[in-house]
Amino acid sequence: MEYRYGSHTIFKIQYHFVFVTKYRYHVLKGDIGFKARDLIRQTCHAFEIDILKGVISKDHVHLLVSAPPNIAPSEIMRRIKGRTSAKLFESYPDLRKRYWGRHFWARGYFCVTSGEVTEEMIKE
Repeated sequence: MEYRYGSHTIFKIQYHFVFVTKYRYHVLKGDIGFKARDLIRQTCHAFEIDILKGVISKDHVHLLVSAPPNIAPSEIMRRIKGRTSAKLFESYPDLRKRYWGRHFWARGYFCVTSGEVTEEMIKE
C-alpha cells in the first residue's frame, strides 16, 4: 500500500470520477481532447491531486485520482469542470456555437471511492 503524507496526516483516498459533455456531444476528440487532458492535468497538479489513471473518450472522461483529505469530491469536480470549461471556450471559440449557454460539461458526475480496508485491518 502506498500512502501519501501531509504535515499531520497519512492518507490514501481514491476517487473514481466519470463526467460527460453536455448533451453527450462527441467533441472530446482531436485537439480539444488533448487540450482537455492537459487542462485536467494542470488543475489536478495545482491542488495536489494525483491522477492514477485517466481516459478521455469522445463524450466522457474517466478519472481515478488520489486526493488529500481536506478537499471534498464535489470541490474536486467543481474545480476540474469549471477550469476546463472556461479554458476550452477561450481556446476554441467555435464551441460557443454548439454550447450557447457556456456550459461545456453536463450538470452531474459519477463518483465512487475505492478503498482497501479489510476486516482484518480493523481488528488490528
